[in-house]
Amino acid sequence: MLFQSDDAIVFAEKLLAIEAIKLRPNEPFTWASGWRSPIYCDNRLTLSYPEVRTWIKNTLAKGIRQQFPNVEVIAGVATAGIPHAALVADAMGLPMIYVRSEAKKHGLSNQIEGRCAPGSRVVVIEDLVSTGGSSLTAVAALRNVEAQVLGMAALFTYAFPVADEAFNAASCKLFTLSDYPSLITHAVKNQIIPADTADMLNTWRESPSTWMQ
Repeated sequence: MLFQSDDAIVFAEKLLAIEAIKLRPNEPFTWASGWRSPIYCDNRLTLSYPEVRTWIKNTLAKGIRQQFPNVEVIAGVATAGIPHAALVADAMGLPMIYVRSEAKKHGLSNQIEGRCAPGSRVVVIEDLVSTGGSSLTAVAALRNVEAQVLGMAALFTYAFPVADEAFNAASCKLFTLSDYPSLITHAVKNQIIPADTADMLNTWRESPSTWMQ
């Protein structure tokens, strides 16, 4: 679910403008998984643009206040979710923690860095949701220390059906600033990509593992 549909289009435009998102329907990218993809998303680039970075911070904070008014702690998913979590936590005057993909192999063997008391009401921030696997690993780690995860807020999602199923199965509410369908709508409307590629691009979202195989 998106925070606001207007914000989704605005953010898609910003991502394309700074080339954090690249669309190449005729020259697909190859992901580490081996999937062929018409899109490449690197939200880390948003940190290099103060206006975009500030917009993200303010819009995430606004959405979290609306959707999760009882939040007590902001958690970032390592690594790309950490800076946005820090910015949002500062804007909201809340404690911030972050969650590693796995526990450290040395020191205190922490997976969660920062203080998170049992029962704390936590909202998790992620930069990008694809299948949902790594994002929900962070949610599970927080639940393992008895945190009450209210939900997750992410910058962008490919809106894969498998991700929707995973978040539903985990009973984790997901809100995003923008998503793949909004991006394609904006790109076609503004002639960033030809209109006759829209069906092909939407087919990729439905079955990314078999697209162009």
